[in-house]
Amino acid sequence: MTRLTDALAAIDAANAADPTQENNRPAALLYGERMSEELAKLFPDASEVLQIAARGQHVERWQLPRKDYPEGKAGYYAWRKEQGRRHGERVAGIMADAGYPEADQDHVRTLLRKEGIKKDPEIQALEDVICFTFIRWYLKPFADDRSHEQLVDIVTKTARKMSENGRARALAEFDMPDALAAAFRV
Repeated sequence: MTRLTDALAAIDAANAADPTQENNRPAALLYGERMSEELAKLFPDASEVLQIAARGQHVERWQLPRKDYPEGKAGYYAWRKEQGRRHGERVAGIMADAGYPEADQDHVRTLLRKEGIKKDPEIQALEDVICFTFIRWYLKPFADDRSHEQLVDIVTKTARKMSENGRARALAEFDMPDALAAAFRV
């Protein structure tokens, strides 16, 4: 096995412990697989570090529940920031165990904390993959519990995070109502 195979297998093993089930499978494991699938479609020449970051984007996410943080925007951002830090540290440790050098471990930390979005091409690629995964697999169930206004707001925020190319691909690939598609035409 290669160190990439080892790292991905370790992430999968960690995520297999997720008690939350989706389609009779651990939700975090399924999410990681979906992230890897989207990455392969969008960026088939992705570096090993980006492949690992995509798979480990939500590694062991259930261990820090959102409910442990205050309600509202400030609580959400604090939770999300801590999740990014935790994911970065956990995945960097997995990479160390697989034999990756410290520079690669540092890069995965930066990717998973999303420091430099819109500036660093790999961080932007990861964000596009995250957004595609959300749109393809999670938008519909997410939309079922939101008002039209809330949904438009969330989709607009999602589109803003994407690259220009990512927004164009999303418009071409997903059949969205006009109110949502407008967010991708910015």
